[in-house]
Amino acid sequence: MDAWGHGDFLCRNYILNGLSDTLYNVYSSATTARALWESLEKKYKTEDAGLKKFIVGKFLDFKMVDSKTVMNQVQEFQMILHDLHAEGMKLSESFQVAAMIEKLPPLWKDFKNYLKHKRKEMGLEDLIVRLRIEEDNRLSEMKSGKLQIEAKANLMEQNGNTSIKRKRVDYKAKNGRAKMIKGNCYNCGKPNHMAKDCRLPKKNQAHVSEVRSVPIDLGELNLSAVVFEANLVDNPREWWIDTGATRHICSDKEMFSTYTPINGRKLFMENSATSNIVGIGNVVLKMTSGKELTLIDVLHVPDIRKNLVSGSLLVKSGFRLVFESNKFVLTKNSHFIGKDMLRKGCSR
Repeated sequence: MDAWGHGDFLCRNYILNGLSDTLYNVYSSATTARALWESLEKKYKTEDAGLKKFIVGKFLDFKMVDSKTVMNQVQEFQMILHDLHAEGMKLSESFQVAAMIEKLPPLWKDFKNYLKHKRKEMGLEDLIVRLRIEEDNRLSEMKSGKLQIEAKANLMEQNGNTSIKRKRVDYKAKNGRAKMIKGNCYNCGKPNHMAKDCRLPKKNQAHVSEVRSVPIDLGELNLSAVVFEANLVDNPREWWIDTGATRHICSDKEMFSTYTPINGRKLFMENSATSNIVGIGNVVLKMTSGKELTLIDVLHVPDIRKNLVSGSLLVKSGFRLVFESNKFVLTKNSHFIGKDMLRKGCSR
């Protein structure tokens, strides 16, 4: 009995010796080592459970922002994942990859959609390498002053007598002689001029026609460059409204009134395929009413032979697209904008 009491005395004092001065005064009243240990365990096991809830809340609330570098925020997120694992809450690698993609900042929306549509599984380290490469590319483009594809895409309507005129090309050479144009006009079939300069009525108008005067401000539209489908068409100069496209896209460089070349940018498809974006600029569509509709920040993608007017872009700007009775009607705020017959293959 004396040996047990001596051992309990030593154990109790060993435990008390490991406590801070403030905790020593609280727990020194314990008469046995077992009572002291149970008291400490009851207190700090509760705090440990609270710590787990705190870490889980930190994981759920974490969201990357545009004001910080992505790689620094990736490191912060990795520390949270490490804390979860240290507390015994294991997460599969595929879940960690999906969570990190979902927490990317707003300006990375295009790249986030691209990663989501990838069918091949990737590991966490592979994802971090991809993010580092993408951020390095973005930083180098910003330093070199290149145009960012994430710029705002606007839609403007102009009257025929507006001060913003479509740029006319002077085909006269320096010696005063007219420069000969190779090929025939798409509109009338005659040589020596282009369809945009043809004096005859246009046969192929944009598929938003009969635009009347509407006293509304179309505003600015923020979009990501993701296209769900773009098929080949017989006439590459036609325009189609596509509700799956999130940017205006043109395949013919000659249709641009203003143009800026772009290098190293990609257009991401739903099937994980990509097409090169070689330029960006404005395209002026001549309506049958004599008005001009200017699409701003149109992407030039030569591989896609279907010129697209983004239906989702119109909807986000407040437009209403109605498809009924084999007709397409475009309105905004109860004002009529345009109408057209549905073409074969234009059911989106």
